Amino acid sequence: MKAQENNQDNLEEIKDGETIQEAVNQEESTEEQTNSAENIQEELQKEKEKFLRLFAEFENYKRRTAKERLELFATASEDVITALLPVIDDFDRALAQIKEEDKNQHTEGFILISNKFKDTLIGKGLKEVEIQQGDTFNADISEAITQIPAGDDMKGKVVDIVEKGYQLGEKIIRYPKVVIGQ
Repeated sequence: MKAQENNQDNLEEIKDGETIQEAVNQEESTEEQTNSAENIQEELQKEKEKFLRLFAEFENYKRRTAKERLELFATASEDVITALLPVIDDFDRALAQIKEEDKNQHTEGFILISNKFKDTLIGKGLKEVEIQQGDTFNADISEAITQIPAGDDMKGKVVDIVEKGYQLGEKIIRYPKVVIGQ
């Protein structure tokens, strides 16, 4: 019987040893799962940050391209309108000459054509740069072609406008050419 008790004790020790080993294995497995879960959380956080950066970059790209598209549409006709500015100048010179002479049916038709032409260009966004004689000279919106001696009241001011300036939208496409007092 003693042998049987010894075998039973050995069996219990083996079972206890296996239980300890299983417990150790379970702890290691739990630690691995915890480490694995932490690694997964870190990777998930990195991917979220990466996604947010990419999303913000895409939104900035969309905003920038939309702005560029609006600017392109606003100034798409700039070359054509710039080429037509001398025609406007010719109309203005002709109208100034007509006002001095007698008006007849032909000149009234010419005036109507001139007005329609200008109204069409205004409808496309063309505006005359507003500058008048006596205004203080501003190099940002006008171009001085010469200076002439003037009284103290006209120093640094516009004495004469040689050529009108025009802007398309907010962009000046031709600066007015002016004479300023010295």
